[in-house]
Amino acid sequence: MNRLTAHPAGRARGWLVAGPRRRAVPAVPAARLICLPYAGGGSSAYSGWQELLGPDVEVCPVELPGRQSRWRDPVYTRVRPLVEDLASALTGELHVPYALFGHSMGSLVAFELARELRRRGAPQPRVLFAAGGLAPGLRRTSPNIHDQPDAIVVDRLRRLGGLDEEIAAEPELLEVLLPAIRADFSVCETYEYTPELPLSCPIVAFAGDRDEHVPPEQIAPWREHTSAGFALHVLPGGHFFPMTARAAVLHTVRATLAADGLGARA
Repeated sequence: MNRLTAHPAGRARGWLVAGPRRRAVPAVPAARLICLPYAGGGSSAYSGWQELLGPDVEVCPVELPGRQSRWRDPVYTRVRPLVEDLASALTGELHVPYALFGHSMGSLVAFELARELRRRGAPQPRVLFAAGGLAPGLRRTSPNIHDQPDAIVVDRLRRLGGLDEEIAAEPELLEVLLPAIRADFSVCETYEYTPELPLSCPIVAFAGDRDEHVPPEQIAPWREHTSAGFALHVLPGGHFFPMTARAAVLHTVRATLAADGLGARA
């Protein structure tokens, strides 16, 4: 089955999860925030963001194959085909000013998606938000686990803080989720950075002050990948600070978009 026609009736061929806009808000939002999840995560990682960001910013979480509403779809194990297919699916979504937000693996996918869209001559994001993601070009120091036994994969996700213990206690559910988790780790672990011109949009990076896996000093070099301004915000928390410090993250996202003329001020 062609990946791009698996959900012909869905938003962006099934790649975007966004509810219908209410009558009380403009038919066309001031900005569209396309959100990419962490390894093993789904669109629900961005649950509640729409209500907190308000009607001027349309929050559009990406649903990657192999999870939640797309759990039957074949997964991706390499970043290049993933961003190529995602870029094709987003063709009809980029007429509105948009920004990209990625957490952990999602920041890598957002970065490579922006570069793929640039190669195609498509509209560029107004801002790239990178949260808890190793700066492109830095060498990973943790060992590869995508091809290791299940117990090792589960242990890594648990130590990152990304595995709900209720899910870990359900072997049958975990068995369903593991292929997508492995695939996501493979996307990260097989990634090879290729130098290109810096992006022409600003990059706003976030780091957790207690993140042992991607500390702030490994996020600061994101500044090398933009020619349009860089900001680093260090927030309290570990690798999953976008959840524990969500209010601070969204305050910065909203203020950044407002400063660019997109949406109401925070």
